[in-house]
Amino acid sequence: MFLKRILLGIALLSGLQLSATVLASQSEMSFEQYLDGLRLQALKEGISQGFVDKSFANIKLFKKALVNDQELAPQTLEHYLPSLVSDALVEQSRALYKANKAEFDRLGKQYQVQPRFVIALWGVTSSLGLDVGDYPVLTVVASNAYRGDNEAFYRKEFIAGLKILQSSDIEFSALKSNWSGKMGYPHFSPTDYASYAQDGNGDGQIDIWTNLSDAFASTANYLKQLGWNDEGTWGRQVQVPKDISQDLVGLATQKPFLQWQELGVRRFDGSDLPKVKGMQVSLIMPDGITGRKYLVYDNYRALLKWHSSDYFALSLTYLSERIKYPAID
Repeated sequence: MFLKRILLGIALLSGLQLSATVLASQSEMSFEQYLDGLRLQALKEGISQGFVDKSFANIKLFKKALVNDQELAPQTLEHYLPSLVSDALVEQSRALYKANKAEFDRLGKQYQVQPRFVIALWGVTSSLGLDVGDYPVLTVVASNAYRGDNEAFYRKEFIAGLKILQSSDIEFSALKSNWSGKMGYPHFSPTDYASYAQDGNGDGQIDIWTNLSDAFASTANYLKQLGWNDEGTWGRQVQVPKDISQDLVGLATQKPFLQWQELGVRRFDGSDLPKVKGMQVSLIMPDGITGRKYLVYDNYRALLKWHSSDYFALSLTYLSERIKYPAID
């Protein structure tokens, strides 16, 4: 039995197709058998035997684990934006900024990301930290990998989580996530945490779950690495002629404001577009000609690198505008 489990683990690690007459398929494999493959992969990745044994002793099948983390696309932005970005969320976001303004402004200047965008990102991802979860992330990602949907992704996250624990003072139970393996205020994956997490208050620890300074610095650092430029904003809602060519719509087309002005595009209030030379912007219409239209800038493209969804990015920017106006002293 033990030899069979080891062979199963080796086959998982190498990616070989196994004959059903020789070994059980992954769907027939027990969670314990699946963990044998993860153990072998962890050892191959340079994680010590002692640490593997200690960590795996704590891993149980997470029965609430889900692997289908797909968005249910809402019908239109007109309905989606006010439902996701409620007045309550706006007030909570503004209150969070006001209560921590000096610290958030300091970190915003240090990482060159405006605080309102960091707070807005928290709002649409983790509900300002309410959805950070209380499950050991290794248990969650191992269980999600075992269930098979997007297995390669979750296996990678599992190894990243192991490496975080081995190289830090974080305890197994303290590396927490929600049901999908997303951690802390910014909903980082373990690989995100390893790449972008920052010590925002200089205490030698990185806590993106309860420490607002660390969570802010880590989120801002990620945005900066994605190409964020705090000298500009994300874009603006506009009006367009009803007969505008669909060939002009989409991020693949970039034109200066002057050319969009000549094509009949105007600010949402009908006034002329900004007279900014050299800046290349794109026209998007997520709901088509009858829906909302936007001219979007490079910072918008950075948000799409975080999560490739216009609805996600526009929800974030909508909340950021509600945080900005009226101004918070």
